[in-house]
Amino acid sequence: MNPTNSSTITTSNPPTAALRRLTLVWVGIMFLLFPILTLLGLLMRAGQANWLHKLPPEYFYAVMTLHGLGMVGLWFVAAMAGLSYVLTRYVRVSLWVSRLALAMTLLGVGLLIACTLVGRFGAGWYFLYPLPLRSGGAWPAWATGAFFAAIGVLGVGWLIWVIDLLRAVSRRYPLNAALAWHYLRGRTEPEVPPVILITTVSLIALLAALTSGVIVLVLFLTEWLKSGFTNDALLMKNLTFFFGHLLVNITLYLGVAILYELMPGYCGRPWKTNRNVAIAWNMVLLLVIFAFFHHLYMDFVQLRAFQVIGQITSYLQSVPAAVVTIFGLLALVYRANVRWTLGSLLLFLGVLGWVIGGIGAVIDSTIVANLRFHNMLWVPAHFHTYYLMGVVLMIMGAVYHICQELAPLPENPQRTKVTVALLSVGGYGFLLMFYYAGAHSVPRRYADYPEILAKGTTSAQVSTFFIVLFLAGLALYLWETGKRWRKALFLP
Repeated sequence: MNPTNSSTITTSNPPTAALRRLTLVWVGIMFLLFPILTLLGLLMRAGQANWLHKLPPEYFYAVMTLHGLGMVGLWFVAAMAGLSYVLTRYVRVSLWVSRLALAMTLLGVGLLIACTLVGRFGAGWYFLYPLPLRSGGAWPAWATGAFFAAIGVLGVGWLIWVIDLLRAVSRRYPLNAALAWHYLRGRTEPEVPPVILITTVSLIALLAALTSGVIVLVLFLTEWLKSGFTNDALLMKNLTFFFGHLLVNITLYLGVAILYELMPGYCGRPWKTNRNVAIAWNMVLLLVIFAFFHHLYMDFVQLRAFQVIGQITSYLQSVPAAVVTIFGLLALVYRANVRWTLGSLLLFLGVLGWVIGGIGAVIDSTIVANLRFHNMLWVPAHFHTYYLMGVVLMIMGAVYHICQELAPLPENPQRTKVTVALLSVGGYGFLLMFYYAGAHSVPRRYADYPEILAKGTTSAQVSTFFIVLFLAGLALYLWETGKRWRKALFLP
């Protein structure tokens, strides 16, 4: 079976030429920004490894801000663009809204680059209150304004995009059908593809996330512009982490939605919604909203109930979607004549990264462990695992699939093996150094390590080697996918 043609699995409508071209533009942005942002990560680790003569702290934290916000934003829009492409099999998306999202994303990225690399804005991707407003002269006032403008433009553009995709889904599937509630009662008609169910769950959660992001931005701007007004620090932190937690988790779920849609085409088997799938993803909608309380363990002025809710929901969140997806994927490939290509391998391995990173996250969300790990490198360890080796690999696989679908070219099996090996060894070797350092109480967010934290320096030195391996694999991936992308871009 041709893995790029899933018409035997689902009723498929080909995307319009305009949407194909727009999707390829998003892919081109990914090709450009991902290597640059990865090199910024290498720069930070090289600075911590003392490979550089001296990376001034103000530049380290500015780079950290751009790297963090850039990576989170890049893979969110990449997931949204990929999802918009595959959703055309079932619904009609608004092309003008996608173009508006692209324009606002480019404007926001430009402002973000200006405020960090030029203005040295270094409050971190989480921009916790009141740091953006209390720089102590570390960056000029215009950099703060440019940062707020960047976040505002991105937040509003993405919110419009989310609302439009939800509108597109609801025009064909009423909300109760899109959420597969009739499956809970044992009914299977109308049939709802898993991508529709997971997309609906994700978009509803994203509405809450982006709305909270807009609210916290308005509160920031009010204090910045109005003399004498002071925000409640705890409220600002809660809103910020609610926004960040949901945005990152839902980006992962968007990648999983694409996985559900594309993998059956490689296996020659359907992956349909059933009662267990419906239960799992409806539970996710509830659990993902309340699991963010695990970010608040250190705030002892919070209600004790918040701590309990955070502990319970963090444990429960890791079970339904992951278990159903893992067993569903294994059943899909078991004794199937799977066509293993660069696309299908990356999609499959992305689930492995999700699982490993999820285990690290569950450990960190355990209160007794969080007391030790909260400000250690264990946090970026599990975060980078389910992001870099989870959702990023899934989206990279989906992007290869789309480019191969639009412009088929023969694949070199040996080059595919080398690419996957470099990405896997480089990625997991890099992550292992985070876990090692975190387990040895090396703190995060340090521009460099004093002699007493020598394990931090050593782990950074080793990690730079693995980052180079990952970049080599990325270069091969860009070469293979880029050939197809260039061919597809110039098709009529």
